[in-house]
Amino acid sequence: MQTMLSSSDWLIEETQFNLDEANFKETIFTVGNGYQGTRGSLEEGHKGELSGTYLAGVYDHHDSTVIDQVNVPTWLPLRVRVEGEALDVQTCKVVEHKRVLDLQTGFLHRETVFEDSTGRRTRINSIRFASFADQHICGIRLIVTQENHSSKITVESALDSHRYNLDRLPAYQGNPVFLPEVKWEKWAKSRHLKVTQSHASSDASYIEALTLDTGITIGMASALDSPSFSEFKGANRDYEQVSQAVSVDALNGQSLTFEKLVSIYTSRDLNGAEVAAKCEASLETAQAKGFSTCLSESAAAWRAKWDTCDCVVTGDPEATRAMRFNIYHLLIAANENDPRANIGAKSMSGEGYKGHVFWDTEIFLLPFYIFTQPETAKALLKYRYNTLKGAIENALMNGFEGAQYAWESADTGVETTPKWTADGANRIWTGEEEIHVTACVAYGILSYVAATGDHEFLRDFGAEVLYQTSRFWISRLEWNENKDRYELTNVIGPDEFHEHVDNNTFTNRMAKWHLEQSARVFRELSESSSEVHDELRIRLDLTGKEVDHWLETAEKIFVPFDPSRNLIEQFEGYFQLKDIPITEWDKNRMPVYPEGHNHFSLNGSMLLKQPDVIMLNYLLPDEFSDEVKAANYAFYEKRTMHKSSLSPAIHSIMGIEVGDISSAHHYFERSAFVDLVNNQGNTQDGMHIASAGGTWQSLVCGFGGFRVKHGKMTFKPWLPEAWSAIRFNLKWQGNDVEVAISHDECRFRFIAPSDRREEIEVMGHPVTLIAGEDVVFAPQPA
Repeated sequence: MQTMLSSSDWLIEETQFNLDEANFKETIFTVGNGYQGTRGSLEEGHKGELSGTYLAGVYDHHDSTVIDQVNVPTWLPLRVRVEGEALDVQTCKVVEHKRVLDLQTGFLHRETVFEDSTGRRTRINSIRFASFADQHICGIRLIVTQENHSSKITVESALDSHRYNLDRLPAYQGNPVFLPEVKWEKWAKSRHLKVTQSHASSDASYIEALTLDTGITIGMASALDSPSFSEFKGANRDYEQVSQAVSVDALNGQSLTFEKLVSIYTSRDLNGAEVAAKCEASLETAQAKGFSTCLSESAAAWRAKWDTCDCVVTGDPEATRAMRFNIYHLLIAANENDPRANIGAKSMSGEGYKGHVFWDTEIFLLPFYIFTQPETAKALLKYRYNTLKGAIENALMNGFEGAQYAWESADTGVETTPKWTADGANRIWTGEEEIHVTACVAYGILSYVAATGDHEFLRDFGAEVLYQTSRFWISRLEWNENKDRYELTNVIGPDEFHEHVDNNTFTNRMAKWHLEQSARVFRELSESSSEVHDELRIRLDLTGKEVDHWLETAEKIFVPFDPSRNLIEQFEGYFQLKDIPITEWDKNRMPVYPEGHNHFSLNGSMLLKQPDVIMLNYLLPDEFSDEVKAANYAFYEKRTMHKSSLSPAIHSIMGIEVGDISSAHHYFERSAFVDLVNNQGNTQDGMHIASAGGTWQSLVCGFGGFRVKHGKMTFKPWLPEAWSAIRFNLKWQGNDVEVAISHDECRFRFIAPSDRREEIEVMGHPVTLIAGEDVVFAPQPA
């Protein structure tokens, strides 16, 4: 490897090339920086690759069934020929192959030895990066070494705009398995790009494309630095590709270094400035610094990020590596500099779910950013503010008032959920019925404010979202005069096995909480005599009488509950459904569908896709007694199929909270390794990024026992016997808290101005954190 690697618990390694696993590895080896994500395809490409570069906030509709996050021009192509013969994994014999993603620096290293048809062996080393120091710069250093021959080596560097997104799939009988070389051929593909200008010379290449529907200009400029004695072979310009080629007469054992730097900008970034000029100027700046400096600056920026969010499991290096892998992908998924963009369900590591934004952001992802990268959290929430107009349009289209956030949203916030599965075989109802997302947006806003104390954000942005979404709930709630209550009928809760249900408890209870919290915010901001808030009230024509009605309505929202068993009924009529026992588990110890059933056939059973009531107990820890949480965990856990990657982490956390630790470690591992070992079989479509956020919560909120209760930091940890200790960092009210938990003690270091103290609670006992001092809490033996 070209540079010194970090220790093994920072490294994700591949030790041989396997065509069957290539697309899965493309996902986990994604490099990115919040502005862009580029899948870990090989520089030379191969038949059956699923390559992709995605830019945050760049969407287009054109000929796709619903709007896509665009697969933009690729900057990766860097191809080597020996005497005209291509070096790639399908033309040549792969004698050796290794790739290493160094999570600490964000560098993807590669070493491959090819043997061509005449027996010539050539070693390829590369290092790839997307800079965290300058989000618009990325690059590849390639070292070519002839191991048993002296030959003419040709290297071609390209920018390729011949890209597409996957759109539709034929409806097959059974479950056919296709060879990896052709597995994507049957997909209907959508095109989103039109090349508007391109040029190439010995100095640089440039290509510019326009998204066909949204009109976003995307520019890429690249330059190839080669050995001084190399021969420039030409600059080629095709309709959708530009390239530069150089050749060298190389001697046996000689190593040749080629460095490709790339600059990427879009019209979203420049407010009307010329994209080409900005790309070329940025590239020139990077060239002047030099490739090595660009690498070192990015590595330094990465290490600064890790200082705020690293998690360590002492005694289990594999768990530490898994935590760091998930955090790496969380760091490259979000752009703190762009409040118009958010995180798609597969981040920018693949195009599963078409790059759409779900409730995943507020519930599974946002806690990581709130407590380690609060500026990023604010940008993600500003996306909701900036798409409020789309949410108002959604409500209007559905016949309601206020603002209804989309189940799946893209650049505008307008509902983008497909009506059918990709093969057209099954109807998707979530876009019409999974309305709890609107309350989850409010939950994200208030969670951020509680942890950061950023009341200016609440006043300037959050309050308007809270008020407009409260108006949606008032409009959507249905008055049942016979039963003297408000209801929500024909909905889907977090458990998506059950469609068209009435009074889903999660949805009803979160709507109730939403209205109560909005009224509290209105009262507090009104009392502060803020001119900004006064202007908002006037603009929205919002009166105290209307807000009083929110509280009156919230009080009468029906929440199904059986007090005799302390059981919250998931939705009205759930307890009357068929109780099908889970009797079979797969190799990952996860439940197998009962014979004759699948995702779409369990509406009449008690089996769940993922936590629903248990999720509610987790999100509102102040609202439910320990007895209610324990009873509901015991009832629903054994009926949950975990057919969502979101499920295990929450069960790990809540199992620890209620004292059922039997499966907590297993659920953590299921979540932490879901992509590292491809345990759901679909990592090729992109990272389960919400599971990555859930994994962080599993460690910090589960084993670390961290909760915010009644506005205070509280800790009630538990560690498996195999773990000696865990360490993590938190941001709280603008200060840093370093946390180290072992079986014997909880150690806190509060990094804050010298006059600051913070009252927390540990294992039910009050503890005072003092700035600059280590505070240790050692629980007394029972």
